[in-house]
Amino acid sequence: MDKVSFIALGGIGDVTKNMYLYEYKDEILIIDCGLGFADETTLGVDLLLPDISYILSSGKKIRGIVLTHGHEDHIGALPFILPQLIAKGENFPVLGGALTAGLANEKLKEYGVAKRVETVDYGTSEFKLGSFTVSFIRVTHSIPDSSHIFIKTPLGNFYHASDFKFDLTPFDGKKTDFEKIAKVSMQKVMCLMSDCLRAEKEGFTRSEQVLAQNIEEEMRDCQGKFILTTYSSNISRLNQAIAAARKLGRKVVFVGRSLITAASIAQKLGYMNLEKGMEVSFPEARRYKGRELLLLVAGSQGQENSALSRIANGEHREISISPNDMVVFSADPIPGNEISINSMIDSLSKKGAKVIYSQLTDEFHVSGHGSSDDLMLLMEMVRPRKLVPIGGTYRQMVAYKNLAFKQGFLDRDIFIVENGDEIVFSKSGSAVIGRKIPTKNIYVDEISGEEVETYVLRDRQKISKEGVIIVLAEIDSSTGQMTETPTIISRALSVSEAKLASQKVSKDIRNSFSQKRGRVTDWTYIRKRVGEIAEKSVLRHLNRRPLVLPVVIEV
Repeated sequence: MDKVSFIALGGIGDVTKNMYLYEYKDEILIIDCGLGFADETTLGVDLLLPDISYILSSGKKIRGIVLTHGHEDHIGALPFILPQLIAKGENFPVLGGALTAGLANEKLKEYGVAKRVETVDYGTSEFKLGSFTVSFIRVTHSIPDSSHIFIKTPLGNFYHASDFKFDLTPFDGKKTDFEKIAKVSMQKVMCLMSDCLRAEKEGFTRSEQVLAQNIEEEMRDCQGKFILTTYSSNISRLNQAIAAARKLGRKVVFVGRSLITAASIAQKLGYMNLEKGMEVSFPEARRYKGRELLLLVAGSQGQENSALSRIANGEHREISISPNDMVVFSADPIPGNEISINSMIDSLSKKGAKVIYSQLTDEFHVSGHGSSDDLMLLMEMVRPRKLVPIGGTYRQMVAYKNLAFKQGFLDRDIFIVENGDEIVFSKSGSAVIGRKIPTKNIYVDEISGEEVETYVLRDRQKISKEGVIIVLAEIDSSTGQMTETPTIISRALSVSEAKLASQKVSKDIRNSFSQKRGRVTDWTYIRKRVGEIAEKSVLRHLNRRPLVLPVVIEV
């Protein structure tokens, strides 16, 4: 039976790691390739990736990767995943708008990946990718150059509505292409896959334009440095702050590698305009008073070692906080980052700065995601047979389903799924849940780009909670006895706990090995035995379960 399958490898339930598969026979079309972000539960991990094991093992041909916009949760996994897909020996295009391609290609270059994202013109009607034909439709979001994707297949058409809102007064003047939405919808849509992140919010999401006046007013009243932090890719927000600085005669300083890179790409492609002499470097900034400067700083999510984190902790070599300074967080916290962001706000406040953040006021950030009326308007325009909410948590998907009921959709026409669930569409327009594709969390170290195994993460979690004890034991290979009292090295224990552990654990291990055992042949067993004795001893005397690392030396 001919069928088209839709499978999310990320982006459903967890919001980030957006990666979606459309399958027809032995062909796969991939929409987006995004990152997830670590929180305090994933110690020592920087990034999370979609699990592409299914793609690598399926034997199916990748016909292309299509990128909807330039946010990290939609393009950030490319440097890690593209090399694996290319290693299959396949040659396929990766397509995206100008800014999307610019941001993605900079990341690929940084990680030494030779393949590049091809820039597409949204005015071009269609792109043929095997059995799939795709069209880009411009929409408004919190980053310029965002798009929806209209996908034609031999069995029917699909409308992939990634992150969007209907902003009628976008800062860059580039509005949603309502005419094209109406045009493709006339071709009949089998299913609408729609952003649902703000399905719980009533009305339409506010326009970016409302922030411009608020930023300008606060900047005018600020007697010191005006510091604004947002997502590095939020070019529209950066442009609003720059426009206010231009009007008030402030010089602009970009702070933080990710933000400097994004601003450079945006200027090169014409998405950001800075008159000559308006941007100054750190050395040049020293010549100006605080009230003459606008600092655009990376680190709005409280990232460790970000520019803003170093400023807040007094560790930045060039920038310090003064009582007249103002810091504006123009970004909502990503779930899981609240603790680190609040800690940063406290540090900035202690230094005397006036800090404005989302919990205090909503006048300096608006969401890039559509609220209930935006979502229902898209349903009404597209009029699909079926609906699949994507890009949201489970409760947001349920809220989207309730909005669909208001629009006259029936329960059987709305699919709430999880990552790895297959939805099978037939030519008749029917749809059913198919296979369950196994997916797991893929943890990655950002600097090395190497995958972090789950057991490593578990060890890090144990160390953070219970500490670590290293046992150095010398054992006579001919008798199996200890030659010296074991040395105990501990970390993350109090002074009294460390002293007690050293005494008790050493004694328990030595007593256990006091009897003559004969020649040792199985050193793996001996190491395991030393570790087990140490673990039981620490639990008995300290009521703790640290990570125990036995080191056995043969003498």
